[in-house]
Amino acid sequence: MTSTAPTSTTPPIPDPAQAQPRILRVLVASQILSGAGLAAGVTVGALLAQDMLGTTSLAGLPSALFTAGSALAAITVGRISQARGRRPGLAIGYLTGAIGSAGVITAAVLDNPVLLFIALFIYGAGTATNLQARYAGADLAPAGHRARAVSTVLVATTLGGVAGPNLAAPAGTLAEHLGIPRLAGLFVISGAAYALAALVLALWLRPDPLLLARDIAQAKETGAATDPAAVGAADTSEGRAGVVLGALVMILTQLVMVAIMTMTPVHMHDHGHSTAASGLVIGIHIGAMYLPSPLTGWLVDRYGRMNIAAASGITLLAAGILAAAAPGDSVALLALALALLGLGWDFGLVSGTAIITDTVPLATRAKTQGLVDVSIAIAGATGGMASGIMVAATSYPALALTGGFLSLALLPAVAATAYRR
Repeated sequence: MTSTAPTSTTPPIPDPAQAQPRILRVLVASQILSGAGLAAGVTVGALLAQDMLGTTSLAGLPSALFTAGSALAAITVGRISQARGRRPGLAIGYLTGAIGSAGVITAAVLDNPVLLFIALFIYGAGTATNLQARYAGADLAPAGHRARAVSTVLVATTLGGVAGPNLAAPAGTLAEHLGIPRLAGLFVISGAAYALAALVLALWLRPDPLLLARDIAQAKETGAATDPAAVGAADTSEGRAGVVLGALVMILTQLVMVAIMTMTPVHMHDHGHSTAASGLVIGIHIGAMYLPSPLTGWLVDRYGRMNIAAASGITLLAAGILAAAAPGDSVALLALALALLGLGWDFGLVSGTAIITDTVPLATRAKTQGLVDVSIAIAGATGGMASGIMVAATSYPALALTGGFLSLALLPAVAATAYRR
């Protein structure tokens, strides 16, 4: 009589080094699509509200609403990701953004500002999901390459983000042929782009990076693995200080960036520039937000999170000064100012994300990242809402200067955290 040893029915854990390139390719594809989706609200959201309400004082409300909507979506996407993985969390977020785009189109057709504001709130889910995707890129990345993994996901947004605003004129023509107000044309593209991004993730984001990272960590604990790529940091006081700093860097850069960006199309419109000119400037701005990301990721990994976070504050200051000094009829100088604004934001987002990913334990990673992004979204909503009120009360140059000097608050925060270490 012979006996055979029992065989394990547990499927082997995929090698993270082999899974990571595929995960990044799928995330890149979805980000290209979602980049076109988020551009609509930035480019024409304020103009739609101004057209419906007949006042500039509330032109910042659309930006405030879709960034506030992104705050709620960040919580939801983070919690779904924590419970079910990145794939369902991100797919549901993009699908919600597509629904919001359809609502904006309906509101424009009905000339209903209340419906417009509700739809923009829902549309904000796309913005939150676009940002949450960067964390998925870092889940399996080795510690010394996390910033570069984040930047790979971010840079993919460039193609859609730059192309989207520059489709404003043809999208407006298409909208008129469909019986839709011209300004709502970009939201037709936005809805389709978000829906396709959701489909790409739902079908092809396999294995799920967060779930695989957990499996690897669990296998290590039982002695079945030796090199998990993203186990996470211990929950120490130093770790909590890192979370606070990473969040502060991203919150402040978001506040300054959204405030100045939101009112730039309105400022240009008031000086007689066309929607196409505004779209060009915003397209350059979005390109500067994402296109330098590979270089930014390398700089963060090579020279440290703290140094690039400090560089973010200095770059945003330069952007604010230039935007304030640029003549209203100079598209070139406004484009340069908005490019610096985007670059400063990129420095802050990549360095802040790397700080958060380094210091948050894997067991609570997605949930904590979602909560951090809520704070970022609230900062954006505050900046968007306050920007219209401030410009109506003072001027666009005053807004730009205020934002620039506010960004300098990053420097003492970085110095204090570096001193504690």
